[in-house]
Amino acid sequence: MTDTPDSRDGHGSIDGASAPDDGSTGGAAGGPDSGPVRGPGDGGSPTRLRPRPLERPDTDPTEQAAFGRPDGVDSSFAPPSTHTPGDRARSGVGAAPPPTAAVARAFGRPDDGGAGLQRPPGPDGTATPGEQSREPFWPGGSAADPWRDPGTPVVAAPPHGDGEPEPAPQVADGPRLSVREVLFGKRVQPRALAILGVLALGAGALGGLVGHWTAAGASALTSPGAVLATAEEAKERPPGSVPEVAGRVLPSVVSLEVTVGNQAGNGSGVVIDPEGYVLTNDHVVAPATGPGQGTVEAVFSDGSRVPATVVGADPMTDLAVVKVPVANPTVAAIGRSGALAVGDSVIAIGSPFGLVGTVTTGIVSAVDRPVRLDPEGSAGDAVIDAVQTDAAINPGNSGGPLVDATGAVVGINTAIRSAGSAEAGGQGGSIGLGFAIPIDDARAIAEELIRTGRVVHADLGVNARSVTDGATDGAEVQNVVAGGPAAAAGIAEGDVVVRVAGRPIASADELVVAVREHEPGAPIPVELVRQGRPLTVTATLGER
Repeated sequence: MTDTPDSRDGHGSIDGASAPDDGSTGGAAGGPDSGPVRGPGDGGSPTRLRPRPLERPDTDPTEQAAFGRPDGVDSSFAPPSTHTPGDRARSGVGAAPPPTAAVARAFGRPDDGGAGLQRPPGPDGTATPGEQSREPFWPGGSAADPWRDPGTPVVAAPPHGDGEPEPAPQVADGPRLSVREVLFGKRVQPRALAILGVLALGAGALGGLVGHWTAAGASALTSPGAVLATAEEAKERPPGSVPEVAGRVLPSVVSLEVTVGNQAGNGSGVVIDPEGYVLTNDHVVAPATGPGQGTVEAVFSDGSRVPATVVGADPMTDLAVVKVPVANPTVAAIGRSGALAVGDSVIAIGSPFGLVGTVTTGIVSAVDRPVRLDPEGSAGDAVIDAVQTDAAINPGNSGGPLVDATGAVVGINTAIRSAGSAEAGGQGGSIGLGFAIPIDDARAIAEELIRTGRVVHADLGVNARSVTDGATDGAEVQNVVAGGPAAAAGIAEGDVVVRVAGRPIASADELVVAVREHEPGAPIPVELVRQGRPLTVTATLGER
């Protein structure tokens, strides 16, 4: 029978047997003194070995003082009642100071002396002081709880989802809806539905009768044996075509009707600003600004008429600006005349002979063509550096726009050259020589007229005429204005001007337009021929 150790002292003795005092192992298995020992009272029982004594090293006094049990304590936890402040002091363990009042109120037991957490209440609802309740904490006691029974077998639960899925519940079919419920939600009586159906049938029958009568009447208009001529589909009008460009530009073109007393005349203009400013020729509105003080009326392409007021005019370039009281008018796009080349397609729009919205086409025949306008028509001796075109331009086109293939305004139609005048004071027609003021020049003059009402031009201070010696053309100076820019630069009568600021001069008109290309006060080089010798002088331009 196996011995059961029931006590263990500090010297390693087991079953009441003391170990030898000499430190020997005393029969430990495998030791020098170990040997078979027979059980007591049974000489024939099998031999058994003595247990090897525990090896306990010597304890360090410092560790013994720090971690050892206090004197007089022989268990792990001594009852609190057996400790006194003196015992703690003798054992070296300091007593905890009494709690403060705040800590006692926060963590102390209530004043009514209720049971603590370790004393479950008894049958009467109160705990018995000083002893634990013997009632179990759950019905049946801890022996009936499988979680506290060490003999409860461990069984693995089946994985989630391995079981057979529950069948879906059978949903019964609901009541079926009628057409009246679907369409009207039971808000229309069956009698009303019947009336609606009758009305629908009547409307369908009436439509069928009308269609039959219409088809029968149409067939009676033609003879059954007639043969209709085939017609091709209308031609397309792609962007850039004449109809497409004209349709975009026409709303911005106006016809100007000038009345002075019993006299009346007409011309054209083009809207260049959303404020209602219209650009036209000076000779179109000049009668209204003269002594007679006539009136100017603008007629738009839709037939509307509004009065127009002259803002400013420049007889030297035959340009003028009038304003019409129209809200949000159609404004023409402004292009660049400097980008034109001979042969480019152009469109002239205006009111020749009072025919509003007339469109003619042609090409650019020449650029930078100096043209002196009729003094009577232009109210002054005007010279323009014109764009020449073969588009048909007639009296009444004056002031209208000359547009390129994109619909942008590149010139203001101003003058024509005709083979002669008609009988009885009439005017000659177009022979394919029309002239327009370049829009690059017209735009700058129009802006100045809108700002100040007048325009100042550069002046050289000479009068000249066109000359040629058969090899070289130029402008011969006939007289020099005393104290003018030419006199200050040393230009004399008889000098022939052949170049101004690098531009060749072949006529007196070219001298005028070459000087007006610059601003007043600008110094420019002037190349002369004096008595057969070339000469270059610098003249500071004046103003006129």
